[in-house]
Amino acid sequence: MLLKGQGQGLLRIIANNMTKKNFSSATAPALEIEPKKDVEVPTKISRINPLTHPDYFGVGKMFTVRDLMEARVHFGHKDGSLNDRMKPYLFGSRLNHTIFNLDITAEHLKRALNVTAHTALQGGLILFFCRSSINAHTVEKTAKECGEFAHTRYWRGGTFTNSKIQFKAITRLPDLCIFLNTLNNVMLQHTAVRDAAKMNIPSIGIVDSNCSPDLITYLVPGNDDSPASIELYCSLFKEAILRGKAKRKELLQEIENMEKEQKDS
Repeated sequence: MLLKGQGQGLLRIIANNMTKKNFSSATAPALEIEPKKDVEVPTKISRINPLTHPDYFGVGKMFTVRDLMEARVHFGHKDGSLNDRMKPYLFGSRLNHTIFNLDITAEHLKRALNVTAHTALQGGLILFFCRSSINAHTVEKTAKECGEFAHTRYWRGGTFTNSKIQFKAITRLPDLCIFLNTLNNVMLQHTAVRDAAKMNIPSIGIVDSNCSPDLITYLVPGNDDSPASIELYCSLFKEAILRGKAKRKELLQEIENMEKEQKDS
């Protein structure tokens, strides 16, 4: 039992101790706050890399093997005109005519369309070739509709290899050549195929069973004569080019918007 004076003295001691502590932050452990670091926020441009994506432009869904069959892409020439280098791309022979394996053709065509779209994405210049007078108008119309170029007349040798002398000025060469047929009118390999290979210009070629796949960077084994097959090729290459240009426009717009935001901030 505490006396009255002793109780008041104990209260003073407790009060003094509370005043000294005062619940100050000195008794609590100090929190070290690290300065903010610049964190790179991923943008829409860096989310998908077009070069590593297996099918960035979706060219694999643009056609089916049935479409190739209906366009007569599987028809080759007679067995007697077969080029030995085209044997790996054949399914067999029927009624003395070679038949292409459309599964192999589809894989090569998808790769060619992907290369075409990537070239358009990079702002490359694409040049179509066709020496057939029956399909010349179709090829020229396709090139015009997708904003590219076509050559369907006689090819003068040295146009690529000696362009500075030919045109009397420094000339930009195409970034990709697309050959809808690789033979000229006298059934020899198109001279532009050789010139493109000499200048290291990538080339895509529709190679029939009587043609040589040599010097073609991305060959597509298939019929290069019938108007139905040429129309299919043209429509597919045109769509690939337009998709590449649309993606290029989209990416450039995103870059422009990012630069504006950085300036404003």
